[in-house]
Amino acid sequence: MLRKSLFIFLCATAFTATPVYAADWQALPDKAPQPTYNPSTPAKVELGMMLYFDPRLSSTGTVSCFSCHSVMEGGDDHRPVSMGVHGLKGGRNAPTVWNAAFNSVQFWDGRAATLEDQAKGPIANPVEMGMADVGLAVNRVRRITGYKPYFDAAFGKGDNINVDNIAKAIAAYERTLITPDSAYDRFVKGDKTALTPEQQRGMQTFASVGCVSCHSGAMFDGPILPIGTGFYMKFPAYPSSPYVSKYHLMADLGRYNVTKKDADRNVWRVPTLRNLVYTAPYMHNGSVKSMEEAVRVMASTQLNRTLSDQQARDITVFLESLGGTFPQQCLPRLPPTPGDLLTD
Repeated sequence: MLRKSLFIFLCATAFTATPVYAADWQALPDKAPQPTYNPSTPAKVELGMMLYFDPRLSSTGTVSCFSCHSVMEGGDDHRPVSMGVHGLKGGRNAPTVWNAAFNSVQFWDGRAATLEDQAKGPIANPVEMGMADVGLAVNRVRRITGYKPYFDAAFGKGDNINVDNIAKAIAAYERTLITPDSAYDRFVKGDKTALTPEQQRGMQTFASVGCVSCHSGAMFDGPILPIGTGFYMKFPAYPSSPYVSKYHLMADLGRYNVTKKDADRNVWRVPTLRNLVYTAPYMHNGSVKSMEEAVRVMASTQLNRTLSDQQARDITVFLESLGGTFPQQCLPRLPPTPGDLLTD
C-alpha cells in the first residue's frame, strides 16, 4: 500500500540507472494558480469565454480557440494535427487546454511562458487563425461595438480593447478549465476504494518501470517549476526503437526550432497524462491512435523497455483513472457582427 511519505522506486530509466526518488503521489488542486498581473474576476472570465469561442478573431471568421481546443470534450480536436484557416494544417497535435493553467510553459516546445503569451500566438499564425498581425484582430474586436461593455466590466472604462487585455481575458477563462476529483485524486486523498485492484496494480507498475522519472507531480508532467521554466525531455531517448521510424518521431526537431541549440534537438515539454482517455491520438504528431500503444511506445523510446501485455494493460487502466470532473460549459452569446466586418 502506498504511503504519503517519501518513497523510492528502483528502476532503470533512459537517463540514469540509479534509483529514482519520487515524491508523494499528488492530487490536483481544486483551483489553478493566478498571476498577480492578471487576477481573475467573474467579468474577466465571462469576456474570456466569449473571446475563446469567437471565430471572428481569425482572418476568415471561421476559426476560434475552441476550434482546436474543444472544451465540450477533451480540450483538443482529435486530429493528428490541427486544421486552421482555409483548411491549412499545422505540424503538431493540439495539446489539451484542460489543466493547462498548471503548465510552467505552453506549447509542445515551450515557446510561450504563460497562458497570456500562448493566447496571442495562434491569432497571427498563418496556418491557425491567419491574421497578418494581432493588431488586425484587435481592430476587429473594437468594431464589434457590443464587446465594449464587457471590456469595461473586466478592465475598467477607457481605451481597454488591446491585445494584452484580450489575452488576459482568455487566460482568465482558461484558468477555470481544471479537472480535479478523478478516481486517482480521491485515492491519494485517502479513499482506498476509489481505484480498482487492477488500477492500483497499474499505479505500482507505472512507478516501478520508470514512468515517474518524467511523469511525476499532480499533473504527471514533472516537478512544479516557476512559470516560464519548463520541464523538458529528449524524445525519443532511444532512437533505435522500432517505434521511432514507424511513427516518424524524429521528423520534428521540437524545441530546437525555437532555440536553434543543438542540445534542444528532439527535446519536448513533458505533457500531462491527465484525461488521456479524451485526447487521442497521441504524441506530438498525433501518430499513435490508442492509449495502450502509446504506453508501449513510451516504454520503448524512453526507457528502452519492452512491456509485457499485462504491464501495458495495467498502466493503461491506471492512466484511465486520471480523468477528472469537468466543469459545466455553456456556449456564450456573442455580440452581433457589423455587416461589413469580414469584407475588408
